[in-house]
Amino acid sequence: MNAIPQIFEEESEALITDPRRRRRILVAMLTALVAVIASVSALNVAQQELAVDLGASHSMLLWVINGYTLALAALLLPIGAIGDRWGRRHVLNAGLVLFVVSSIGAALATSAAVLLVARVASGVAAAMIMPVTLSVITSTFPAEDRGRAVGLWAGFAGAGGIIGLWASAFVIDRYSWPWVFVLPAALAVVALALSVTSVPNSREQQAGRFDVAGALLSAVAVGGLVLAIHEGPERGWSDPISLVSLAAGAIALLCFVAHEMRTENPLLDVRILTNRSVAAGSLTMLMMFAVLFGVFLVGIQYLQAVLGYSALRSAAGLLPIAAVMMPLSNVAPRLAARFGTRLILTSGLVAFGTGLVMLATMPSVDGGYWSVAPGLAVVGLGMGLAMTPSSTAITESLPADRQGVASALNDTVREIGGAVGVALLGSILNAAYSDAVSPAVDGLPADTAHTVEDGIGPALAAAREMGPAGESVASAARAAFVSAWSNAMWAGVAIAGIGLAWVVLRGPARRTERRTTEGIADTPSAHPTLDLVLDDRQPVGV
Repeated sequence: MNAIPQIFEEESEALITDPRRRRRILVAMLTALVAVIASVSALNVAQQELAVDLGASHSMLLWVINGYTLALAALLLPIGAIGDRWGRRHVLNAGLVLFVVSSIGAALATSAAVLLVARVASGVAAAMIMPVTLSVITSTFPAEDRGRAVGLWAGFAGAGGIIGLWASAFVIDRYSWPWVFVLPAALAVVALALSVTSVPNSREQQAGRFDVAGALLSAVAVGGLVLAIHEGPERGWSDPISLVSLAAGAIALLCFVAHEMRTENPLLDVRILTNRSVAAGSLTMLMMFAVLFGVFLVGIQYLQAVLGYSALRSAAGLLPIAAVMMPLSNVAPRLAARFGTRLILTSGLVAFGTGLVMLATMPSVDGGYWSVAPGLAVVGLGMGLAMTPSSTAITESLPADRQGVASALNDTVREIGGAVGVALLGSILNAAYSDAVSPAVDGLPADTAHTVEDGIGPALAAAREMGPAGESVASAARAAFVSAWSNAMWAGVAIAGIGLAWVVLRGPARRTERRTTEGIADTPSAHPTLDLVLDDRQPVGV
């Protein structure tokens, strides 16, 4: 018997028929997911408190914030494959336990160094949790319910960052920074209790050695590239850390591709990226999350600096994205089934780009919140339409025994996209702001001029110290920021346009690419479990 029928026999045994148990599994996975996603943005609103209480420098704070993301992104693919091979529930539960322990350790930290270690450990735990949440859903839910479940997962994955930002701002506003780590830990405890009682332990039944070399190379490749993207804009691209991490990441990526093409048991058969569904889903996810994280970065600054909102009110100001995104993510699978994945992806990208055009043209210094709220809602509309079909295009194109890798690929693309978006749109924003505010600093002392050009936050602080004379400087800084915001949003429009062009020209076939046991070539490939076919029975990626 060849490997493919064995896979589908295993899949059928893993499917859960009891709807009440499926609901418990779904609640467990969504709760774990929100705990992980919310922790990504948790510290963005607590930096000032951490600097005061722990004596942390700006550089150390960046390492504390980025350490979590770096560990998460670097380990997603290897740990996703480990879950496939040794049991998804085992990896999930171990990750939840580590997440709870490390989050409590972060809450009790008495120094920045201890907090950094705890955050890196939390990132490792998050890498054990995040890909498994999706692979458990895709491997246990029957086909008729899988699309809706994946839609809910995608909605919570997209909105989790906003929810975490708002919850963290609420906690900081009313309590103190250690409580920022308590809520995710509590969510992880709930998820662990549900997982132990409801989640089956599905895994692959495939012989062959684990791809240790591929796992190490993927970790270095993703980790190096994400570190370079984080550090480049902050330190400068000529800084040794930026250069070394970029070079290490690029070299490891090339070695990873070459190794995966040769080995008999690859961690990720890179030929899967020639599958039009996988390519379109991955590129759409990469670009949309790059722009979305950029919108988070720019939007929070606009609401705080230009409109004068508090951190809590600013985080709440981004909620229209989640309010529109989450229900649409649940509807999107049904729309894709009726009208086709390609049409829904295209519609989502058009709506996403339209929202960005609105954000580029409508906001002003005097326009208030309602100059940005419609654009945020339309961005959420585009995300809601496109996210679930993108995730489904990736997971449905890999066989049942590789769902951990499929989920990890989906999550890795999201994490890299977010890192790229913050670096790219943040750099565009800073450069455009500096150029726009330059005329206003003529005649100011050199130190003050440098402070004003450094960013909207320092500029407003300097203006307050100047008394009445600083009002013109503050007005100029706000106007310069709105101009820079527009430049950043137009860059987002260009990114969305590239994604749209790809989907139109090279998107999923009219009939979606899917897994099947029929129509496989008589001569098996070197990687039979990764053979993919179209509905017209043409082999892909072999």
